[in-house]
Order: sequence, then structure tokens, then C-alpha cells
Amino acid sequence: MNHKHLAGLIAAPFTPMFPDGSINPELIPPYYKMLKQNGISGAFICGSTGEGVSLTLDEKKKLAKAWGACTKDDTDFKVMMFLGGTCIADCKELAIHARECDLDAVSFTAPFYFKPASIEMLASACQEIADAVPDMPFYYYHIPVLTGVNFSMINLLETVDGHIPNFAGIKYTHEDFMDYLSCLRFRNGKYDMLWGRDENMLSALAVGTKGAVGSTYNYAAPLYLDLMDAYNKNDHEKARKLQQTSIDMIRLLGKYGGIAVGKAYMKLIGMDCGKFRLPINNMSDEQYGLFEEDARKINFQQFSSKLP
Repeated sequence: MNHKHLAGLIAAPFTPMFPDGSINPELIPPYYKMLKQNGISGAFICGSTGEGVSLTLDEKKKLAKAWGACTKDDTDFKVMMFLGGTCIADCKELAIHARECDLDAVSFTAPFYFKPASIEMLASACQEIADAVPDMPFYYYHIPVLTGVNFSMINLLETVDGHIPNFAGIKYTHEDFMDYLSCLRFRNGKYDMLWGRDENMLSALAVGTKGAVGSTYNYAAPLYLDLMDAYNKNDHEKARKLQQTSIDMIRLLGKYGGIAVGKAYMKLIGMDCGKFRLPINNMSDEQYGLFEEDARKINFQQFSSKLP
């Protein structure tokens, strides 16, 4: 099975929520239009940023249906669904549903409660799910900081190669550039290696990445598109400056509590996606005011995504 490698920026969308904490699929069509207008080439839905592990199976199915409905006629915009990582049966059911919704690919991460004891066991879990949708590209989602499963991904590629025909590649959210480069070059670049650390994009470009998945692309796509353009034009000083701007922006996530601050950035661009579910901490109104001032200090509005 031949898989076309993805390129450009793939946003990891936030799951829109109503004030009562229920999902708001009605916001997804304008969300898609905003991403498209800002040069985003795809969406990785229900992942870490999308609170996939905090959603019910039914909620994830509704989100898949909503994303599929508004992107079905856009062959240039690819939607990949994160399936989960703890219940294999749910992952298979959701993968089949994603195919029925005409999504473009599915992704699975390592089980993080009962962890796989070996790379072979991880590969077996991947195979069982991938076999449920043999005509869909399947991606492994490597994020050891959250799963606690930190096998070398080159070993996973060596194990699945020739055994899982629809294994398309890896969403690589880790900082091991030695491993990442080995994966990029494995079998002459056979597998699609999507970079997943926004604050390290410049380093990933230097080793050869062409596609990246990230949360900050939702609200700062122009910044990263300019960074990629500067790098491709060999304007390395400009690229370094833009990466530093990205780092300054991302540091505010740490300052104000973590992943939920991403929805505060979305609110700044005019798209209120609500709050994160427990156990994630959301900032208070007072903290939001301080955050808004800090965002002004880094000139966020100058490089932020814009609504249609």
C-alpha cells in the first residue's frame, strides 16, 4: 500500500466545549474554515490537544462525523483521527467509524496503563487495530512523556515493516533526534515521519522533516509558515528568530498552567472553544487578564492566525 507523505502544518485542534463541559460540534465547520484560511493542510483530531483521552467513545464518534462532513469535498485537507491507547476494542470500533466518516487516516498510541513489555507487543497492538481498516493509512503516535512507553521508533519500524501494509508512519512527539533521523531515512524514506514538537520545529527541519503536527498551529499558523519559508530560503537567522518567538509564546503555556492555555490563545483570536475537562486546570479570570497582557508583550496578534 503506497502512502503519500503529508507536508506542511497539520493542526491538532482543540475540542470545542459548551460552558457546561459538553462537546460543541457546531463550532467545527468555522474551525475548519479558519484553519484552511491560515494555510493549515490537515487536522489531527481528538489527540492530546483535543482531549481524546477525556472523551467518551460516543463523543469521539460525533466529532469524527462533524469533521468528516465539513471536509469531505476538500481533498487537499487531511483529517487524521486519534483512536486512543488503552482499549483495543474501542480503538477498532472508532477506526471503522472514522472510515465510514470518510476521514483520511487513523492513529494509535501505546497503551499507558497496561504497558507493552516489548516492541513486539506494541507492534502486535498496532497490527490488530490497523487490520480493522486495511484500506486506511495507520499512524503510530509516539509521545512517551505522556504514555511512559519509550521504545526507539526505529525498532518499531523495523518490526512492522512488511507486516502491516497500511502502516503509514509515526507522529513523533519526542526530542530524540538520533532516533528520528534514523526513522526518516529507514527504507529510503518509506515512512511518513510527522514532527510533533512545535518548539523544536527548526531542528526538525534541519534533519529533513516535511510535515508537522502541533497544537500551536491552531492559533499561530503564520508564524510557523514564515519559519518554514525562511528555512527553505536559507535565511537561517530569520528562522532562528521566528523559532525563538515560538518558544516565547509556548513558555506562556508553562507560566499559566499548561495545555489549557491553548484555549486561552484561541479565545484571543476570536474562537472560544470553552475550557478543558478535569483533571486539567483552567486559568481564573484574573490569570486570563495577566496572560492577555503577556501575550501583548510578545506581539501575539502580529503572528497569530486570523478568523475568516
